[in-house]
Amino acid sequence: MKLKVLYVTQEITPYLPETEMSLIGRHLPQGIQERDREIRTFLPKFGNINERRNQLHEVIRLSGMNLVIDDTDHPLVIKVASIQPARMQVYFIDNDDFFSRKFALNEKGKDFKDNDERAIFYSRGVIETVKKLGWAPDIIHCHGWFTALVPFYMKKIYNSDPLFDNNFKIIYSVYDDEFSKSLNPDLPQKLSEDGIFPEDVATLNPPEWSNLMKFAIEYSDGVILGSNSVNPEIREFVENSKKPFLKPQNPENYIDKYNEFYDKLIENKL
Repeated sequence: MKLKVLYVTQEITPYLPETEMSLIGRHLPQGIQERDREIRTFLPKFGNINERRNQLHEVIRLSGMNLVIDDTDHPLVIKVASIQPARMQVYFIDNDDFFSRKFALNEKGKDFKDNDERAIFYSRGVIETVKKLGWAPDIIHCHGWFTALVPFYMKKIYNSDPLFDNNFKIIYSVYDDEFSKSLNPDLPQKLSEDGIFPEDVATLNPPEWSNLMKFAIEYSDGVILGSNSVNPEIREFVENSKKPFLKPQNPENYIDKYNEFYDKLIENKL
């Protein structure tokens, strides 16, 4: 049985400009697939992603659900595109309320005020789409702050879902992707559902970048430092967490190192 790896990321080239994270988002899934793993890859359909040039098209059978955030319904639209040389599909989470503006996370250096709800929508949208696909991952690997709520949702909301049944490991990759101002201070309340207690989201008071990282790490099974320039406070938090973690790797061999990390985490050898 092939190991199944779900990639949830905020940047993949060529859909978004080349950065440390977008290059990993592009090459890591391909490399892991070439090592005989089964993969699924998700990206937000930010408004600066050119649909025509990148040949995105809607997947009608996966779209049509509404996600309720803070008592407001938001339609979930799923699109897909292929990176032909990699034989790799990318699923895009889309919604007019959150992703129609022609920028990703900020405009002219100013973060969008609803980035908290956009991150909620993206995280839940990925999980609900994976459920519709009926595809249960063994490893869920999250990249970037925009994916930082996925570990919480998987461990506290979806862990008893029959498809997942807690048979998965979550890895969170930390990058040098800090935002300056705190997210909406109501974020902890927006995450509260039946069975969620204030202490479950206490780390997010206030929802600054550093607390968001700690929150993601707390609910993850393993951590990867995806950048050499990770904030020292967060690096120390990772090291003190006693969770299995991987230090920054060389571009030449990081895919093999990540692959080994997956195996060891699944086999509880870390």
